[in-house]
Amino acid sequence: MPKPEGSFSPAPPIDPRVPAPAGRPAPQPPAGLAPVDKETTPGILFGIGAYGLWGLLPLYFYALRPAGAVEIVANRVVWSLVFCVLLITVTRSWRVLAAAFRNRTVIGPLSIAAALIAVNWLTYTYGVTTGQAVEASLGYFINPLVSVLLGVFVLKEKLRPLQWAAVGIGFIAVGVLTVSYGKLPWIALTLALSFGLYGFVKKRVGPRADAITSLTVETIVLAPAAAATMIVLAVSGAATLASNGSGHFWLLVASGVITAVPLLFFGASARRLPMTTIGLLQYFAPVLQFIVALVVFKEPMTLDRWIGFGVVWLALLVLTVDMLLAAGKNSMIRKRARAAT
Repeated sequence: MPKPEGSFSPAPPIDPRVPAPAGRPAPQPPAGLAPVDKETTPGILFGIGAYGLWGLLPLYFYALRPAGAVEIVANRVVWSLVFCVLLITVTRSWRVLAAAFRNRTVIGPLSIAAALIAVNWLTYTYGVTTGQAVEASLGYFINPLVSVLLGVFVLKEKLRPLQWAAVGIGFIAVGVLTVSYGKLPWIALTLALSFGLYGFVKKRVGPRADAITSLTVETIVLAPAAAATMIVLAVSGAATLASNGSGHFWLLVASGVITAVPLLFFGASARRLPMTTIGLLQYFAPVLQFIVALVVFKEPMTLDRWIGFGVVWLALLVLTVDMLLAAGKNSMIRKRARAAT
């Protein structure tokens, strides 16, 4: 699923047509960087590619039957590590990886991030493989609301009125869905909380570790437990890796590529697009997951669940409007500041 890599808004482009202040050389665009307007289209395409692949992930898990959630995640970790090692070798980034392990401000948070993403992957895979893909998609719908709450309780941020309204509507939605399901939607809440905390931890690492380095460190941390799990499953006869034909074997092995490619696309998109656009694109994944659950998996949606999801979507609409208004205001402030200089 979506893995935040500390994306950020690119710096405003330097217009060479604007004369420099007296006594200062004319500013030049950084070498090798294309103008922002030329970066927007590929950035959006990379973003759609990343969130589109994450949104279609339930189809991949469906194709892996009869493998269970634990086996799928264990294979995903091990084969992701193999793929990352190949990428590190091709890009000659072993020194960067070694530096990450020597830096406590990198290895510590990434170890925590590894534990959080393991919980996220296990919960999501369990939800999809047990016929609860609709609730799993709900987790990523409400994830932005969890991120807002983390900003309040962890970063002590002050919410704007529309953000408060969105959070309040979100709590109402959880209440409605709890009544609908007859229990707390724990799969959705676990996914939202684990991914929200994961994003928060990765944001603290920031640019000190790029996407591939981060994923490699995380998979190295998880690999011993994942490998031990694969061995236990094989010895007990519960593993399906080598017992369900070559097609099934290669589908499980492909989990390394399926994990890393969307991450690379996301990183390419985040470098080219402002955070506001990334924030809008993130809804693409749960929408696709929701459609797959209804159309392909034929999961039931009762009227009260439709109402609950509708309330969630209302909260997201309010949050999106606030995000767009804030982005417009910040853009105006930056324009005025540039005009003043």
